[in-house]
Amino acid sequence: MADEQTMDTQNQDANQAADVAGVDLAARVQELEEQLATANDQALRVAADVQNVRRRAEQDVEKAHKFALEKFAGDLLPVIDSLERGLELSNPDDENIRPMREGIELTLKMFQDTLKRYHLEAIDPHGEPFNAEHHQAMAMQESADLEPNSVLKVFQKGYQLNGRLLRPAMVVVSKAPAPVSPSIDEQA
Repeated sequence: MADEQTMDTQNQDANQAADVAGVDLAARVQELEEQLATANDQALRVAADVQNVRRRAEQDVEKAHKFALEKFAGDLLPVIDSLERGLELSNPDDENIRPMREGIELTLKMFQDTLKRYHLEAIDPHGEPFNAEHHQAMAMQESADLEPNSVLKVFQKGYQLNGRLLRPAMVVVSKAPAPVSPSIDEQA
């Protein structure tokens, strides 16, 4: 009987040890599953970060290609202005300077065509409504011909490179004529 009691005690001890081991294994499995879920979450975040960095780098390269000519184009604008001013100030009817005018016109056209090829566009807003984003008002002048707040005169054309403002157009903006006050003779 003592042997049976010893065996029962040993079986109980073994069952308790198995239960404890089972609880320990279940806890360990749960802990490992939590670690795996955390590692998977971190891996997804790292993959998303890498994708964002790659996308930003691609956008930066695209902008660098698109606007690489910005400074160079800005430096060429005074040359275009001078050619245009030379044409404005010369008399088209003067036979002595006709060959020179034709040369300037051809040079200016070639210059403008080249700039268009590189997506540099002129802003010549004569008669259009004033737009503070693309125009710089140099003065205001009364005008009965144009709506108030319209571009009456363009001092200097503006330019955009790939839709980005390179230089605003310098303009005179129209305003409504002042009301005429009655003269002293009319009041009497």
